[in-house]
Amino acid sequence: MRKRMPPFRRKKSSKSFPVKVCTLDAELEFNLEWRATGRDLFDLVCRTIGLRETWYFGLQYEDSKGFISWLKLDKKVQDQSIQKDPQTSTSFMFLAKFYPEEVADELVQEVTQHLFFLQVKQAILSMDIYCPPEASVLLASYAVQAKFGDFDEDTYKPGLLTNEDLLPQRVIDQYQMTLDMWEERIRVWYADHRGMSRDEAEMEYLKIAQDLDMYGVNYFPITNKKETELWLGVTAVGLNIYEKENKLQPKTTFTWAEIRHISFDDKKFIIKPVDKNSPNFVFFSQKVRMNKLILDLCIGNHDLYMRRRKPDSMELQQMKAAAKEEKQRRQVQRNRLAREKQLREEAERERANLEQRLLQYQEEIRLANEALRRSEESAELLAEKSRVAEEEAMLLSQKASEAEQEITRIRLSAMRTEEEKVNLERKTREAEMLTARLVEESERRAAEAAKLKDELLRARAAEKQAKEKLLDFLSRTTYTNSITPSPISSVTSLYPGPLSPQLPPDLPVLDSDSSPPPDHNLNINFNSYDLLAHGDADQLSLEIEKERVDYLEKSKHLQNQLRELRSEIAVLKVGDRQSELDQLHDEQVKLGENKYSTLKKSKSGSTKSRVAFFEEL
Repeated sequence: MRKRMPPFRRKKSSKSFPVKVCTLDAELEFNLEWRATGRDLFDLVCRTIGLRETWYFGLQYEDSKGFISWLKLDKKVQDQSIQKDPQTSTSFMFLAKFYPEEVADELVQEVTQHLFFLQVKQAILSMDIYCPPEASVLLASYAVQAKFGDFDEDTYKPGLLTNEDLLPQRVIDQYQMTLDMWEERIRVWYADHRGMSRDEAEMEYLKIAQDLDMYGVNYFPITNKKETELWLGVTAVGLNIYEKENKLQPKTTFTWAEIRHISFDDKKFIIKPVDKNSPNFVFFSQKVRMNKLILDLCIGNHDLYMRRRKPDSMELQQMKAAAKEEKQRRQVQRNRLAREKQLREEAERERANLEQRLLQYQEEIRLANEALRRSEESAELLAEKSRVAEEEAMLLSQKASEAEQEITRIRLSAMRTEEEKVNLERKTREAEMLTARLVEESERRAAEAAKLKDELLRARAAEKQAKEKLLDFLSRTTYTNSITPSPISSVTSLYPGPLSPQLPPDLPVLDSDSSPPPDHNLNINFNSYDLLAHGDADQLSLEIEKERVDYLEKSKHLQNQLRELRSEIAVLKVGDRQSELDQLHDEQVKLGENKYSTLKKSKSGSTKSRVAFFEEL
């Protein structure tokens, strides 16, 4: 017999190595060639997730000495100081390396917004970015909207949000509030975000987060010539200098526009200003291994800063145009869905009203039948009473006749003797009195019988009138149904029987399996690149302007809500649990300052005066 050959197995190439890349919401695994560069891996990740705004991101890893580094794109992956373990894959984090100045204007793709949202959210929850308690609650409500969609009172269950990581632990620890109390405050704002899509909720999250003092700042420990320990903050707009105990409020700032050149020699950094009359800005890093990272971040942020102030490239223009058209298309779809939803809700309300009216008609019919039944019972009772009264009158008449016969017999027998005559007269008087009473009683009974007959006649008349009203009510209901046919073709009557009214014809029925009614105000051609008609574009422009006005009003309303929440939970704050950053933020709020007013102050004065101020810190 022929031996069965084992299945062919391709020998694993010794010229490739496994790589794992985490993007905060997914893990990607690749096999790279041994000579692949950092650019090859970076481009592979970007193509996999569909990212085109690549200039914000980089691949972060922990080097062989335990320091956080960014993968150099122009060098081979294997030539960089990466921890190499033959048993496991080489791991990288795909993170935002540089931040935009204004997220709403600069972030074009939804995938870019989503990656920034995840990274900023993680930084806030891990307390790498300081966030005030009231702002934490607001951000949590947007995060819930992005994850779960619109709030639904029917499906929402208490405790749903307590299982989510929504608030920094620092915020939870410094207030005497249970998780249910925090959830209730988040739920109130969550309910206000109804109708907001995931990308809109994430963008609102980023808009609020970018106003936080520590957002987009990379901190490095440095010293000046006087060896004062300070923090260097590398940001999208320049370099900030912070005191050792205060990472919120920079003491001075140098924008990229006034920086001409950056270099370092060992621990010494030299920054040459554009103004040649100003002295060089010199500081000293505390860790030599951080120098290349500082320089890399400075160069990258400076390039993006200058790039934003130039006309957009053709690629960026195409991306923005495509994103704008996609946004317009989605806006039109949302408007159409909103109209359809409104029509469906109106139809449901109309149907509920008709069902309520039907129940009301049924109740009126039941009451009319009940009244008719009671009338018939009353008539029968009165007829029975009349019959009994007639029988009693006849019996009394018979007794009166017998009494008169007895009187005649007594008168005839009383003539025998005088004594008998006296007795007879006495008996006669008694008999006459009895007869008078019986006659009176007979007359009274006859009158009562006549009265009962009258009542019987009136009851029968009332019964006849009730029947006529009922027939008239049913005829009117039948006439209404005859001119108002049911809009629901599959249902002829909601109430079985000859008395069931029909539903009116103006109730639109929207079935999930049927196509929506044509919208004459929209002209969308999905086969062409032009997605909007001229009228829709004008309407959309008006809607965008309305959204801008609504956003300003919403912003004012939001600030009022934040102040109210801050005042509400202030009484539950535990003072000794506040961190230094909380105390600094409270002082900043009392002085009426924010991130932008502080930056404006730190940039005041000439470059020369700010360099001198830095050296005197």
